[in-house]
Amino acid sequence: MNSLWKDVKYALRILAKSPGFTLVAVLTLALGIGANAAIFSVVNGVLLSPLPYPHSDRLVMVYESSPQFHRMSVAYLNFRDWQRQSRSFSGMAVVRHYDFLLTGNGAASRIMGKRVSADFFSVMGVSPILGRGFLPKEDEPGANPVAIITSGFWKGHFGGAPDVLGRSLVLDGQPNTIVGVLPERFEFQREADVYLPMGQWNSELLRNRGTRPGLRVVARLASGVTLAQAGQEMAGIGAQLAALYPKDDAGHGVTVVSLQEDMVSGLRTSLLVLFGAVGFVLLIACGNVANLLLARANARRREFALRGALGASRARLVRQMLTEGVVLSLVGGALGLLVALWGTQAALGTVPGGLPRVGEIHVDARVVLFLFAISLLTGLLFALAPALRGADADLNETLKEGSRSVARGHGRLQRALIVGEVAMSLVLLVGAGLMLRTFGHLWAVDPGFDPHHVLTMKVALAPDVANHADKIR
Repeated sequence: MNSLWKDVKYALRILAKSPGFTLVAVLTLALGIGANAAIFSVVNGVLLSPLPYPHSDRLVMVYESSPQFHRMSVAYLNFRDWQRQSRSFSGMAVVRHYDFLLTGNGAASRIMGKRVSADFFSVMGVSPILGRGFLPKEDEPGANPVAIITSGFWKGHFGGAPDVLGRSLVLDGQPNTIVGVLPERFEFQREADVYLPMGQWNSELLRNRGTRPGLRVVARLASGVTLAQAGQEMAGIGAQLAALYPKDDAGHGVTVVSLQEDMVSGLRTSLLVLFGAVGFVLLIACGNVANLLLARANARRREFALRGALGASRARLVRQMLTEGVVLSLVGGALGLLVALWGTQAALGTVPGGLPRVGEIHVDARVVLFLFAISLLTGLLFALAPALRGADADLNETLKEGSRSVARGHGRLQRALIVGEVAMSLVLLVGAGLMLRTFGHLWAVDPGFDPHHVLTMKVALAPDVANHADKIR
């Protein structure tokens, strides 16, 4: 350990004597390492981190399937049959996104909400911070109208008043008694302000097995049950329902997929390709720094020869040069952490609004550990070739300054590194060109109408009109 510390101090002195070289190398590495860490923070937040629910690995989504669609929304009556017949789940709940018209307190406004079955919150493993969840009897037609609000809505609309329980919210013309407040940051698929029981939705859509009114089913696997086992059981239940109700369910099956896979499956390939492209950028940066180190090793070959003549072994010289490379890389990694912090914030400002798990994207301990690991690996990677080449110097010839073999050896290795850099740059250039071409083709697709100067808007119907529309659909 004492010998290693001496190597580190000597490396710092040597690098301090060449501030120009050190600055260029550190900045090059900081950009490469920082860019990788920034993209890894996105990959980590979206793909790798567990979902923010207790035992989230047990949560699954259950869909109906048809010959045309592998995953489609569920008929409410089918959900109730699944709930009664399945044994693979400790709980199963249904949820539907729903916008409500809020009145009764100033100007009317539209708020985002969801209708859920009574056991939705127990399936998700969340308990209200105030009040309670829905009771089973409240998830039936004709029950007393109740609502659970989110923490953000509680603070924004009620000022965080502790006596909010029991107050009334007039939603779509119907007063609903507030019975609970959810924890902060709880979210499922998209933001919401208020939750109402599904069973109280007075719509013919729930009573018709042939309609699929945008219902999503989430379930929690029972202890000891695997995803495959649950899928097999639900496939059997789906076949039974298709036989019982051929008019509405013929050709329909059931698809069971983990909640995390359901959320990120469409993004996995794109994010991993982007991560790989940024990895190429880091390799190019390593090639640049390796070339700088080779040129520097060529200039220091008399130093290495003298140290060898004084008794330093080849392994000792290699270790010293590797130490210098790792020190350079760690300093670049420290600066790269700032690049990663800035890059992550910049990425969050440009990602599309529909990207799942945006709130989970940040530079956490796992990202810092990744940055430290690639800093060490990068330092060893770009310093290895110069270290081996520098330690191979012929002592007699180098001390006499009469040999050109070292320079020729360095030249061959430098040319190989340059060829590698050009090849990787070409791969990135071709990939970027193909991406631009794809975007060009997408922009050129004829949508079948003229989109110029066309606006879209939502119109909120009066509560009595909206309820009547639900009944006749």
